[in-house]
Amino acid sequence: MSGKSVPSGGSTHVHRTPPALTSLRERLRDTFWFAPTAGLVCAFALWWVLSELDTRIVAHLKEEGAYRELGDLLAFAVDARTIVTTVSAAMMTFIGVVFSISLVAVQMASGQLTPRVVRIFVRSRISKLTLTVFLATFAFSLLVLTSYEGGAEPDLRRVTSVPLLQSLLTLGLVGLSLILFVAYVSSTLRLMQVGPVLDHITRDSLRALVRQPGGAAAEPPREPCAAQLVHHGRAGVVRDVAVARLVRSARRHGVVLRLVPRAGDFVVPGTPLLTVHGGPTPPPRALRGTVSVGVERALHQDPAFGLRQLVDIALRALSPSVHDPTTAVQCLDRIVQFLSVAVTLPLATLHHRDRRGDVRLVQQVPGWADLVDLAFEEIRRCAADSPQVTRRLLAGLDDLLLLASDERRKPLLRHRALLVEAVERTVPGAAGRAFALRPDRQGIG
Repeated sequence: MSGKSVPSGGSTHVHRTPPALTSLRERLRDTFWFAPTAGLVCAFALWWVLSELDTRIVAHLKEEGAYRELGDLLAFAVDARTIVTTVSAAMMTFIGVVFSISLVAVQMASGQLTPRVVRIFVRSRISKLTLTVFLATFAFSLLVLTSYEGGAEPDLRRVTSVPLLQSLLTLGLVGLSLILFVAYVSSTLRLMQVGPVLDHITRDSLRALVRQPGGAAAEPPREPCAAQLVHHGRAGVVRDVAVARLVRSARRHGVVLRLVPRAGDFVVPGTPLLTVHGGPTPPPRALRGTVSVGVERALHQDPAFGLRQLVDIALRALSPSVHDPTTAVQCLDRIVQFLSVAVTLPLATLHHRDRRGDVRLVQQVPGWADLVDLAFEEIRRCAADSPQVTRRLLAGLDDLLLLASDERRKPLLRHRALLVEAVERTVPGAAGRAFALRPDRQGIG
């Protein structure tokens, strides 16, 4: 279903309501068990299919009287059995060693940057694919061993199955595992580098920001609140909202729903979640599970969470125990990149519409001033005595001022004035203050 929303500037911004399965897909991406489990099921199904094919191949050769060809296949399978046995014995040890090293690397990255970078590892496709293939290879090799018939030289007339295709696939899985191992180690090493981590966070944040439908600075629903639905589950943060289901339910009952908390807000039992306007309250079963609450924020509907991670990394870099202003400058590079995209978007209340264009769901999101405060307030307070950071911060603010419209310049000018005031109060000497207040995109280039 699709609809339109009109930005405050008057232009029309067309968007499509997120698909119903978007929330489920994102929840599965935040888990580490689904892909390996699916891989094990596929390995068993594939072994069963290939076992049947191997049995039919042997039966066909016996019907044709091709016992010489059958002997050649059996000799190949016997030779491959040694490899399959070795694979089955070594794969679990290999998995344990590889992922133990990887978890140490992730722990180091989370300690140096922010604990939130662990989500990058959890959501990493190459990590899940590698573990899936490793486990599937181990399980498949064990199943193949059960297909070998006893005896070093079995009677060809009594042979019912030769695991030819199964052995070939096992060898193929071993080769694939080696390739994925190289890719996985490379990906894990990149996770320990500041630049790739910041780039990953920024790209995810920008995708979430661009997918966010433009809102209009319009009034909330004019109809009085007919009912208020509260949270009854466990305490946690609002991770995502099933927009499609809420729009469908509101259209079916002829009402407008307003989401009270924003994505990322912490809610406890009894906290208002939804208000109903203009009609009867939809039954609880229609709205059950539409607002997902978890222990940690999710990024796909909460682009401010990505900005929060960038700020956290910069603050840790500016802490006295770390004192790494260069990392803080790299974070500011990405923060300015994020805000340079957000400055052109109609950030306001989101109005999700049904296929007829009627507003059915009203959702609050951070405005431009909220994002600017999140990006610069804490960093500005910690950076007054670091000229490398103050120079980069001034350059970033000046670049954003060139892009911002008149109504969006005010929060930028306020942070610029506060930064100048903090430097003048902290840095002794006119020459030192002049140096710290000289805009430089490299900090000290």
